[in-house]
Amino acid sequence: MRFVRYDDTQLGLLTDDGTGIIDLTDRLGLESDEPLVEYIEGDYDASEYADEAPDHDVADVQVGSPVGRPGKVIAAPLNYEKHIEEAIADKEITTEEWFSIKDKGYFLKAPSSVVGPDRGIELPFSDRRTDHEIELAFIMGEETKDVTADEAWDNIFGYTILLDISLRGGQDRSNRKSYDTFCVIGPCVVTPDEIDDPQDLQMELQLNGERRQYENTGDMVYTCADIVQYASLGATLEVGDVITTGTPEGVSELHDGDTIDAEIEDVGSMTVDVTERDVSYAEANVQKGGQE
Repeated sequence: MRFVRYDDTQLGLLTDDGTGIIDLTDRLGLESDEPLVEYIEGDYDASEYADEAPDHDVADVQVGSPVGRPGKVIAAPLNYEKHIEEAIADKEITTEEWFSIKDKGYFLKAPSSVVGPDRGIELPFSDRRTDHEIELAFIMGEETKDVTADEAWDNIFGYTILLDISLRGGQDRSNRKSYDTFCVIGPCVVTPDEIDDPQDLQMELQLNGERRQYENTGDMVYTCADIVQYASLGATLEVGDVITTGTPEGVSELHDGDTIDAEIEDVGSMTVDVTERDVSYAEANVQKGGQE
C-alpha cells in the first residue's frame, strides 16, 4: 500500500496510477493531526479499501510529508563511495576528516525543516550555495532500541523519497541542513511488501530536466538496517521517526526558479519547485541584538 498525507491532517491511499487518493481518515475514524502515526499505532487495516474508487484527484489536494512533524529525522552522512570522493574533491571535507568519521554515524535534521513536495523549497540566502541531495528514507513502525541489523528490517513501516537540502559552509551539518523546507519528504510512504529489495532501487534526480543524480541503493556503504542498528544504540527510535540513508554523487547548486524531479524505483516520484528569499547571509550574519 502507498499511504499519503494530504490537506494537513488527512490520510489516504494512493491509487496504483498515482493520480487518485482513497480517503482513510473518514473510513477509519482517524482523529489525530498525525494520522499516519495514529494508523501505525492503532488496530487498523486499510487493505480492505485499496480497490475502492478514489475520493480525490492528487492534483486537487495539498500533498504533505507522510509525517508532518516526526519526533526525529536521523540522517546518515557520506553513505555512497562516489559521493565521498565528490565531497573531498569539492573540499566539503578533507581526506583526514573522512578517515576520522568513516565509522557509522548520523546527524539530526530539525523536525521543523520537514515539508511535503507541494510546499516546495525556499532558499534562505541569495549569496550562499545550497545543494540538492536525493535519498531513500523510511518511516519507523515500532519503538526500536538496541536491535541487530537483522531485526531492524521488521521495524520499518515503509519507504519514501527524501530531499536533504544542504547549505554549504563551515557550520555543523545539523545547522546547515535544518533550515525551513530543507527536508522534503513524499509523496507517499510505500509498505515493504510493495518493494522486492530496498537495497536494489534505482534513484534519479533531474534538475530543470537535466539528470544530476542516478545511482542504485545497492551502492550504499551501510544498509538501511545497518543505520537503524547503529542509531538504536544511542537513541530510542519511535513510531513515525524518519531515517534517511545518504545521497549519491551528483549534488549541485539550486537557484531561484529551479524545478527538481526526484524518482525512486517502486517508491514513487515527486516534482518540487525552488524559490529564493531576498536575504543576504553576509548582511544577516552581522546583525546583532541589543537591549536598550
